[in-house]
Amino acid sequence: MRHTPNTEPDSARSPRERRRFQRVNVPLLGRFMRENKQEYPCQIVNVSAGGLAVRAPITGEKGERIVIYLDTLGRIEGTVVRENPDGFALQMSASLYQREKIANQLTWLINKDRLSMIEDRQHDRIIPKKTAIKLTTVNGDSYECQMIDVSLGGAAVSVDPRPEVGELITLGLTPGRVVRHKDHGISIEFLEIQDPDTLERQFG
Repeated sequence: MRHTPNTEPDSARSPRERRRFQRVNVPLLGRFMRENKQEYPCQIVNVSAGGLAVRAPITGEKGERIVIYLDTLGRIEGTVVRENPDGFALQMSASLYQREKIANQLTWLINKDRLSMIEDRQHDRIIPKKTAIKLTTVNGDSYECQMIDVSLGGAAVSVDPRPEVGELITLGLTPGRVVRHKDHGISIEFLEIQDPDTLERQFG
């Protein structure tokens, strides 16, 4: 059964609801399924309680029904409203309750990222014994890079070309996000605080 997405214009929403529909940059990794049941990896560029901008290797067709699976926000259904060179824009098909739930989750994510940045600065950084490591982007591109230092919350690496700030990557086996560009390299924030044993196994 196909559901009709909410196409109510912003002007018809209450001021409180319009504020909840503000778009925020919260890069998230996930996967999406097209109407033909084919699945592909994706990265959310920005999101609101009404829609998402999606970066993906395949562009969905306008009007196509898409289901996106995100570790943090769960299952999201919607319709492609715009095709982009590197992905598409999705309008969610969700009840007001579901949108409010997503808005609350987004608020938590934003605050969590800020707290993680503070925690990352508080962790002691060490020079790893193993400096050569592979960095992989959400699109599947891999680059050989050199570790500069690492902590329980993040790492600094030398790599060229440099992924964009905000882009989700995997350093070795550890998922993270690019938070800063440095001379000839980048600073990475791990998506989860690592325990010392895991850090030792990965980076020596």
